[in-house]
Amino acid sequence: MNRSAHPPISSAAPSLAATPTVTSVSPTSGSTAGGTAVTVTGTGFTGATAVRFGATHAASFVVNSDTQITATSPVGSGTVQVTVTTPSGTSYEFVTYTYVTAPVPSLTSVSPTSGPASGGTVVMLSGSGFSGATAVRFGGVSAAFTVNSSAQITATAPPGSGTVAVSVSTPGGTSNGVSFTYVSASVPVLTSVSPNSGPAVGGTTVTLTGTGLASTTAVRFGVTPAISFTVVSDTHLVADIPAGAAGPVDVTVTSPGGTSTPVVYIRVVSPNI
Repeated sequence: MNRSAHPPISSAAPSLAATPTVTSVSPTSGSTAGGTAVTVTGTGFTGATAVRFGATHAASFVVNSDTQITATSPVGSGTVQVTVTTPSGTSYEFVTYTYVTAPVPSLTSVSPTSGPASGGTVVMLSGSGFSGATAVRFGGVSAAFTVNSSAQITATAPPGSGTVAVSVSTPGGTSNGVSFTYVSASVPVLTSVSPNSGPAVGGTTVTLTGTGLASTTAVRFGVTPAISFTVVSDTHLVADIPAGAAGPVDVTVTSPGGTSTPVVYIRVVSPNI
């Protein structure tokens, strides 16, 4: 009697992926307001479906690899266990994350305390509790800023008008306001240049006197920019004359308020041979 051949039947059970494990989190603490980026390290994270801080789901998370997840902490309090869930189960290691209350920032000074209405002034903010700053505002307008330390921020004033309150916001709250005044830039005025003559080859250093010179952006002899210039005060600046043809030339100063009337001139003459 013929017997039909049958393949052997395997009794081995299908392999199951291991339950994920959590070995560490970094940082181990953050604001009660949430929003801290936390790196979770462990194993078996591929296919993760949830990351929890205590019983609360992370605000968001990204599986970087089978051994690392970046999660954003949710709002919370106290010390909680961080767990990762995959289709294979939930980690059980007691790796903790502690919520801390962030201090409300305090602003003590801004420097300078004024700038042109067009904005662009670089302002140094001093105080405390600036770490993790989320916004710097001049009145209700947000400014670009860099947190230098927990006690110092560098911000660029946006356009504005009048006197406004500068404030700093962090996860701990919003600081008190410190005044910053926007000033309308006036057209600079030149009244004299000394000395009023020099060699055509240029290089003579002259002192320009007038008003509204503090925010000077350019000094020109005719259409040619000065070799260099330095603002001494709102009424004085020094400039190095560029080379040019012999004869009179108009000297002008430009600032955010405009360009001065070329009422002052310097006669550029060739040196005596």
